[in-house]
Amino acid sequence: MRDGSYTEGHRQEVLDSYTSGGRITAMPVRRLDRLVLLDHVARGLEPGVRYTEPELTAVLLRYGSDLAALRGGLLAEGFLEHDRRAYWRCGGTVEL
Repeated sequence: MRDGSYTEGHRQEVLDSYTSGGRITAMPVRRLDRLVLLDHVARGLEPGVRYTEPELTAVLLRYGSDLAALRGGLLAEGFLEHDRRAYWRCGGTVEL
C-alpha cells in the first residue's frame, strides 16, 4: 500500500464486513478500509493488460454496482491509470 499497510487479518476483517459473495455492499469511511476494498477490486485486473471502457465496466460489475465510485476510487488512489483509449492497473497487491 502506498500510504499505509494492513495485515492479512485486517484485510479479511474488512472484506467480511463490507462484502457479500465477493461484491462490495458498502464503502467504508475509514481510508485504510477503503484501500483494502479497492485493492480487492484491483486484484481482479491483470497487470499489464489494457482495458477498454466496456471491459473495465464488466470487471467492476463483478465487485459492485457503483461504477463511478469504484472507477474513481481506483484512479484517485493510484490503483488504475487511463488515457483516452484504455485503463490499466498500476498498483495494488499481487497474489503469488
